[in-house]
Amino acid sequence: MRRSGLSRHIIVSMSLMVVGVIVMVILSSWLLYAVLIEFFPASAEEPEGWLPTGPELAWMVGVILTGLALAIAASFRLAHRILSPLNSLVDSVRALAGGDLGARATAEANSPGEVAALVDDFNAMARRLQHMESERVMWHAAIAHELRTPVTILRGRLQGLAEGVFQPDESQFRSLLAQVEGLSRLIEDLRVLSLADNARLDVRRARTDVVAEVHSVMTLVDPAFRSAGFVLELETSREEHPAHCDPTRLRQALLALLENARRYANPGKVRIAVHDTVAHVQVAIEDEGPGIDPALHADIFNPFMRGDGSRSRLGGGSGLGLAVVKAIADAHGGQVYCTPGTAGGSRFVIELPRQ
Repeated sequence: MRRSGLSRHIIVSMSLMVVGVIVMVILSSWLLYAVLIEFFPASAEEPEGWLPTGPELAWMVGVILTGLALAIAASFRLAHRILSPLNSLVDSVRALAGGDLGARATAEANSPGEVAALVDDFNAMARRLQHMESERVMWHAAIAHELRTPVTILRGRLQGLAEGVFQPDESQFRSLLAQVEGLSRLIEDLRVLSLADNARLDVRRARTDVVAEVHSVMTLVDPAFRSAGFVLELETSREEHPAHCDPTRLRQALLALLENARRYANPGKVRIAVHDTVAHVQVAIEDEGPGIDPALHADIFNPFMRGDGSRSRLGGGSGLGLAVVKAIADAHGGQVYCTPGTAGGSRFVIELPRQ
């Protein structure tokens, strides 16, 4: 519903009050002299001087008091329309300053449009603050949860080595190194997401051959994929697909998507397709299942969001990899999304601008 503005409220209220007073003066003066002529003809004769007669003085006092009453009533009504939502806003601001992020202001249906817009903007700000606070609490709990496992393992292994429970052989050191590398990846993912949230993610765009970058990433991860029972396949319509992007961030996003497939997909083929659209270069990574529940497609790129399979799997990641991919795509002005694949798995698509 479109609300009328504050100036319109003031103009209408003042105009109605003035018209009311004029109508009252005209009717009351007509009524006064009609009564005087009908019942007191002597008092209606031409006065000897300019001073008003007693009935006229009484009429003037009555008109002033009645007009004053009308002005006070109109002022109270207008003030209530303006001040009622403002008082609610003041109380909500004080509650918000006191830590009550659930405080909301209210505006009546007949409130001026400017005041109602101010109340709506405050409520939107309060909702954002409440959402940010809930996300902050969730982030702290999730980060503590993700750090607890590797730190506990490191402490136990180091304590065992110090007390002679474990022999300081190569396997122990490799296990410790794997935990430290996992912590390093977690810290780097958190750093990228923090920079992205503050719009400070460093993206150095340049003309980049996406196919060449995909080839370099495939060469890097191929041994790990083969040992896990996967075969990487590349599909492209031509030898070169240039995009205007940061090659380092592109490789980081591709590594995160491929690592996600290696962790959670069934062993088999992982297809990487590079194609051009009108304004973007599109890189699609598709596995052979089991796939992601379609109900999670809209939220799968949120930080610490993981499906049931990844929660129960021993090798589950931190839940930050896909969030990092989204942050990189957003920083480039592109997008990333997930759809059901043609082979029973999931298909992740990242789009980067061509120019």
